[in-house]
Amino acid sequence: MTATDPAEAGSRPAPIPLDPSIAPPGTRNFRDAGGIPADRWHADQNGETLVPTHCCFCGVQCGMYLRVDAGGKVFGVEPRNHDINRMRLCPKGLNAYQQVNHPDRLTAPLMRRSREDTFKEVSWDEALDFTVSEIRRIQGAHGNDAFGLLGGASLYSEKTYLVGKFARVALRTRHVDYNGRLCMVSAAGANKLSFGIDRAANPFSDILLTDCLLIAGSNVGECFPVMTQYLWGARDRGASLIVVDPRETAVARTADVHVALKPGTDSAFFNAVLHVIVAEGLTDDTYLAAHTTGWQQVKETVRDYPPERAAGICGVPAEQIVQVARMFGGAAKAMAFHARGVEHHSQGVENCLSIINMCVATGNLGRPGAGYGTITGQGNGQGGREHGQKADLLPGGRSITNPEHRRQICEIWGIEESELPSAGTSMMEMVWQMQRHEIRGLIGICNNPFVSLPNYGAVKQGYDNLEFHAQFDFFLSETATNAHVVFPVTVWAEDEGVMANTEARVVKHNKAQEPPAGVRTDTWVMCELARRLGAGDKFDFAGSREVFEELRVASAGTVNDYYGITYERLEETGGIMWPCPSTEHPGTPRLFEGGRTYHPDGKVHMQVVEWHAPMDPYTEEYPLSLTTGRTVAHFLSGNQTRRLGGLVEQTPRPWVEVHPSHGYRTGDPVRVVTRRGSEVFPALVTEAIRPDTVFIPYHWPVPTAANALTIDALDPRSKIPEYKVCAARIEPAEKIDEVPAPPTAPGHEAYPAAQVSRTDPLPPTSSQGRGTAERS
Repeated sequence: MTATDPAEAGSRPAPIPLDPSIAPPGTRNFRDAGGIPADRWHADQNGETLVPTHCCFCGVQCGMYLRVDAGGKVFGVEPRNHDINRMRLCPKGLNAYQQVNHPDRLTAPLMRRSREDTFKEVSWDEALDFTVSEIRRIQGAHGNDAFGLLGGASLYSEKTYLVGKFARVALRTRHVDYNGRLCMVSAAGANKLSFGIDRAANPFSDILLTDCLLIAGSNVGECFPVMTQYLWGARDRGASLIVVDPRETAVARTADVHVALKPGTDSAFFNAVLHVIVAEGLTDDTYLAAHTTGWQQVKETVRDYPPERAAGICGVPAEQIVQVARMFGGAAKAMAFHARGVEHHSQGVENCLSIINMCVATGNLGRPGAGYGTITGQGNGQGGREHGQKADLLPGGRSITNPEHRRQICEIWGIEESELPSAGTSMMEMVWQMQRHEIRGLIGICNNPFVSLPNYGAVKQGYDNLEFHAQFDFFLSETATNAHVVFPVTVWAEDEGVMANTEARVVKHNKAQEPPAGVRTDTWVMCELARRLGAGDKFDFAGSREVFEELRVASAGTVNDYYGITYERLEETGGIMWPCPSTEHPGTPRLFEGGRTYHPDGKVHMQVVEWHAPMDPYTEEYPLSLTTGRTVAHFLSGNQTRRLGGLVEQTPRPWVEVHPSHGYRTGDPVRVVTRRGSEVFPALVTEAIRPDTVFIPYHWPVPTAANALTIDALDPRSKIPEYKVCAARIEPAEKIDEVPAPPTAPGHEAYPAAQVSRTDPLPPTSSQGRGTAERS
């Protein structure tokens, strides 16, 4: 899509001539539309309004203005001088506005009574009545738990609150979970074990004050591009940088130390780093004695991880382990951040704990420039797990197994404790239950498991076994094409609500335009379904504001306390970091100051970690490690970004990164084979990856889906899938698998401006996509 033609927009200034060679591909019309950055709600162009809001994509949550024309339609974007991003936006943020009025938008409910039929547009009443009748039929025959609900971590917090409440009060099922199970739960589990609270310990601004920054398993330059300003700010004042990643990413290329460890060996590496820290007397013994439990057991365990042993496990030099230990342990102030590369493992919780142990042992907690945190992936990856859509949690991060927590929520919701279901199962476990016909009906909201879950064959079988499936979405996703009912819902710019970013900063998104005729908010749909199921009195919400007021009350007094946060305060301040127990409280940017955690005893509960091998064993037939991740132009399952021309042009298809030692040339068809199947990708030959490892970005569906190859093994505690390592082999092939166009509603064709590059068989010129220069 392109911005409104300047000639049609009234008396705007003449377009500002720009050199197209320095503009990202596909954005020339947007850049040439003219205009200047403006302030708040005012604009210098006649008839235009600037609505302050935040990006819909990653956990950085950059501030932006949406440009709205005199007719009330979003047509462009300006970066905002918000504390988070300081006028910066990444390629996804620059193009996000284009989805709002995209021709692929769903604008009427789609329905079919069996999968052999084709979708037809129907009225809202028909779609809602059919859904309610199927819920009642399935639950009447097989019990309440035969129906499940899957939410999403890109929803506003108000909607994630409603997902959990709707499942337990309207559906009366224990089976509710969300796609944050695929992102953050290993970090959440480690944080709760160690600190009694689940959030990053420090604000982004503390990065600017650190002397040593360690980033593990996070390709910040591509996945969180605007966050790099904090890395470079720290570097400018002399901080050292350590990157732990099997690939030499853009940020790793600039690091003082790049540890290119073998996938699946993180905890062995960090145990060995702590071994050296102990051996060389770099621990903060005063802090450990006053503020921790479990240190002696951890200390005993890491004795078994000398650098020489870990070097053999991790495939890195022992000297490099010593170097990292001295650099981190010797710094006056050090910080460690990690993301999915550490967490997406069958030992994801242990990996996170091993990094926490390193930070705590060196006293790097609760001080400016000293701390620990997880970089959240989805826009509301933090807020999306706080208020009840996770299988084992209730609002405010309460445990659904805790009798007192159950009593508190039942009192707020107006139900008897006996009516509140028990804990459910995780997202992947729910798929296995679908395979076994234990779950027979499902509603999915803001998720696309056909692309995002591992082992696509098992996922497809599970969904095919469902007797009824409804999906909420604004584009027809690959998962929605398998449904019986698809409800067309609003995009982020057509509703208001809050999200919590990586720092746990709660920010407010503002409504910029009215939704298309026939489209409803997720809130309206859930409330209307609840009314038709006989629970309407518990869902009497006119919109997000009313839901947020109940959320505030439901979180009061918990560690995830939002009670003191109001829409008005958020609009005035630009964001407040929870916990915030009263409207006079400023919020809590930095946790653990003074050494106190959120455990009853106020101490850090250090945890013993033992490394174990990944779940998919290496053999002569499968000698390599397959790992996956994002690329800068796309987001998660790609249901949004694979429709935006500039982003598709920048990165039109997936590829496989292979080391030169395998003998391939860039562009060669290479078949990647695992125990789940095989697919053919163009090779990107690069020395920036280990010889024993291959990498595929995961934003595309079959037959080019990385997750058709990944293993559905789970961490036993967090139940997160082991996306980041499975055994594989590569072999020459004849033809590269073609990327399919995104699904569209009946009678519609894929938007051609976004598909022009999709069939290009070549890989990008670098792992970051094509860059800013178009290939000839």
